[in-house]
Amino acid sequence: MTAEPLVPGIWRIPTTARDNAFLVEADDGWTLVDVGWAQAPARIADAVAGLGGRVTDIRRIVVTHAHPDHVQGAAEMRARTGAELLIHAGDAAWLRAGRVPPSGRQGALGRLVDKLPRLHWAPVAEDGTLVDGEVVGGLQVIHTPGHSPGHVVLLHGPTRTLLTGDAVFHRSARPGLGPAALAADAAARDASLRRLPADVAAVGFAHGSPLTGDGVSVYADWLGGAV
Repeated sequence: MTAEPLVPGIWRIPTTARDNAFLVEADDGWTLVDVGWAQAPARIADAVAGLGGRVTDIRRIVVTHAHPDHVQGAAEMRARTGAELLIHAGDAAWLRAGRVPPSGRQGALGRLVDKLPRLHWAPVAEDGTLVDGEVVGGLQVIHTPGHSPGHVVLLHGPTRTLLTGDAVFHRSARPGLGPAALAADAAARDASLRRLPADVAAVGFAHGSPLTGDGVSVYADWLGGAV
């Protein structure tokens, strides 16, 4: 798997055809944003090697939220790297439980699919919790509950790059929200969107292609209409 430059100091790692992790350069090494499914750690390690680094250069793993397509490989990734694993307190219990609880999905379909063993993961405890407004590895934490109670979006101040997690998807011509049935509290997403900055230079999505340059206006226009 090849890492693709997003902006100077940030790379996108497509862990599947639909899912992305991000590698962010920091003063003390790299910060990995999200992990992905069980097969993702090997792909991330290959991408790091392609950049001329070692997987142990990853100093911290920041998880935007505890859904399987973001954390199923987290236990293995921490074992490979020795990095600290960070998540918002609102999702920490899910991470330790190894699955999304029934109360974590608003819709019956979401609760049904979460019963499937292939959507569970190896339980893993966080090394620390993320707090709204703090800066971790150059990334400002923006708490955006709705998709999950502890969902966070990350803003890289030096480059004005927004990493949206699942607060915003980009799987079609325009950005959008994920299915309400898969959210913990779909009604809370509107307030969370109002917390997102529109004046950014690049946007990286966990699901979908990034926006840079003039393309960022697509995100800004969508956000203005959504809030």
